[in-house]
Amino acid sequence: MSLLHDAVRVESLTVLSRFRTDFYDCLTARPDALFELTDAVLCTDGPVRSLVELALAPEHRRGHGSLYGGLNQGRIDVGRLRRALAGLRLPKAADGRLVLAVDVSPWLRPDAATVQDRSFCHTYGRGEAKHQMMPGWP
Repeated sequence: MSLLHDAVRVESLTVLSRFRTDFYDCLTARPDALFELTDAVLCTDGPVRSLVELALAPEHRRGHGSLYGGLNQGRIDVGRLRRALAGLRLPKAADGRLVLAVDVSPWLRPDAATVQDRSFCHTYGRGEAKHQMMPGWP
């Protein structure tokens, strides 16, 4: 049983390593700076509020000047990145069904970024006094 789990881990790391190589190849200008910046964004705990936080992340081993240089002068071959993403296999359960993660929680998120025409809409709930205002489109 543990050999199976080890094989899955090795295969997962192989897929991840291949994608990281493909992603790096998509970076056509300032690739090292952009690659480390991407690692810093993905590995930082919580939301990133400033570029300085990214420059101080352990994954970003370069100076803050490299961070700004990567953002200002770096380039990504979007078509190549699209092909790399499309080439990834979709995660599947043991029975072959796709495994997708979706946030369906009903919690209000007043600080969440929204689109321009979204507003609060009256919703009709079940039971007594369950009517409430929820963000959405009228």
